Amino acid sequence: MEGDIFSGISNGTPVDAKILQMFQKSFLQVQGILDQNRLLINEINLNQESKIPDNLSRNVGLIRELNNNIRRVVDLYADLSSSFTRSVEASSEGESRSDGKSIQKRIRSG
Repeated sequence: MEGDIFSGISNGTPVDAKILQMFQKSFLQVQGILDQNRLLINEINLNQESKIPDNLSRNVGLIRELNNNIRRVVDLYADLSSSFTRSVEASSEGESRSDGKSIQKRIRSG
């Protein structure tokens, strides 16, 4: 995993394996929720097309579930953003010199 999606994050600084595991876990959770949402949307569409009263009333609960899932995805992305910000800040704090001056890092392109 370290050679794929996160290979450019660290700009040469080692990335903590725990951070990578946390990102991977969160992205897998998001993907699972999005897959579930796809199924919910398909069922909602089928119920809508059927125009059967019981199916239409079932859509109310399905739409609530879909909305809750969307909230969960938003929360997961917010947590990811906060975690990423904290890890970048911690990484940049570790790059400051003992005389208090920051080390300028050259960012490699490509």
